[in-house]
Amino acid sequence: MHAFVAYRIGAGHDAEDVTGEVFERALRYRTGYDPAKGAPLAWLVGIARRVLADRAVSGTETVSEVPDTAAPGELARDSVERLTLAAAMERLSDKDRELVAMRYGADMKATQIAAVLETSTNSVEVALHRALRRLREVLEQTEPAQGKPVQVEPEGKSTSGEASAVH
Repeated sequence: MHAFVAYRIGAGHDAEDVTGEVFERALRYRTGYDPAKGAPLAWLVGIARRVLADRAVSGTETVSEVPDTAAPGELARDSVERLTLAAAMERLSDKDRELVAMRYGADMKATQIAAVLETSTNSVEVALHRALRRLREVLEQTEPAQGKPVQVEPEGKSTSGEASAVH
C-alpha cells in the first residue's frame, strides 16, 4: 500500500501518513468490507484513493522526500533515475499516474485494477499500455545525465501478468 501511495505523491513522510490513514480507515470500517465485491487489496486501494482525494480537496500539501537510508547499488545513478522517473510521472495525467501506481506501486494485475475502477480488464490494459507509452516518450525527451534512458518495463512482460518493476 505504501508503494502505491508513494507512486501517487512521492516517497517520504506524507506517503507514510497517508498509508497510516488508509489502514486506520480500513480498521474503522472493516465491517463494511464485502469479499463478494472484490479482493482486500482492491478495497484498500479504494480507501487510499479516497484519502488522497480528501487531501487534495482539503489543500493539504504533500512534499516528496528522499529517504535517509543507504541504497544498494550505484547511489548517484539510481538517484538520477529515480528523480528522472518522478519528474516524468509528474508530466502524465492524473489517470495515467494512477494506473501506473496501481500496476507497479500496488503490484495489482489488470483484472484487479479493472475491479477497482469498475471497468473492463481490456480497457485497463489498453489505458495502461498507452500510459506507459506516454511515460516512455517523456523519458526519451529527458534522458538522465548518465545518457541512458530509464527503462519503464522489461520487454516481453504483460501488464496483466506478474509484476515487473518500473526502474
